[in-house]
Amino acid sequence: MPKSRKSKRRNSAAGASNQGSVTQPAPAKNSFKSVFYAVVLGVAVIGGVSIWQIQTCEAAFLNVVAAQKGPLEGIQTRPNLGRGHLNPGQSYRYPDRFPTSGPHAPVWTEPGVYNYSPPAIQLVHALEHGNIVIYHDQLADDDLGTLKVWANLYGGRWSGLVVARRPGMGQEVVLTAWRKIMRMKTFDAGAAAVFVDKYRGRGPEHPVR
Repeated sequence: MPKSRKSKRRNSAAGASNQGSVTQPAPAKNSFKSVFYAVVLGVAVIGGVSIWQIQTCEAAFLNVVAAQKGPLEGIQTRPNLGRGHLNPGQSYRYPDRFPTSGPHAPVWTEPGVYNYSPPAIQLVHALEHGNIVIYHDQLADDDLGTLKVWANLYGGRWSGLVVARRPGMGQEVVLTAWRKIMRMKTFDAGAAAVFVDKYRGRGPEHPVR
């Protein structure tokens, strides 16, 4: 009889232990996989929309380029002032307010839209990369919106757009590439698009177009 009671106690304790333990049911794995695949599919759909938007924006940009009639006038080729790198912290005074070549900082201005004018020694390095630098001050909201769309469209390190606000320019807009400059009394989207398309990605350091 004592052995029988001990056996029952062991069985009872084992049963209680089994009742207290929690195991992950098999269907939960399937549920996790379902959620995972749903997330992947969602990311793929979002990515597809983004690609479609990029293609649509670029098509619109190229349409503006194609609609420009006649040769592009007003582009000046500047003397080559060199491509040397300055030492960290070193400054340099360019002979022009909108430099297109010359000694520059070892770091560069990343493509994007700025509500100020980054240091010229960094902008020149951006030009060497093949970026286009566009200076403005009092652009209409629609025109600034156009440049923002272009900057979002072309943001590559070697073929991007830098849009910089420089106080004191009034309505004038100045576009620069490596050794190239074009001044506009007022913003002309067609001419600007042709300039961007012609020189973007063709800097001396690493041409990609």
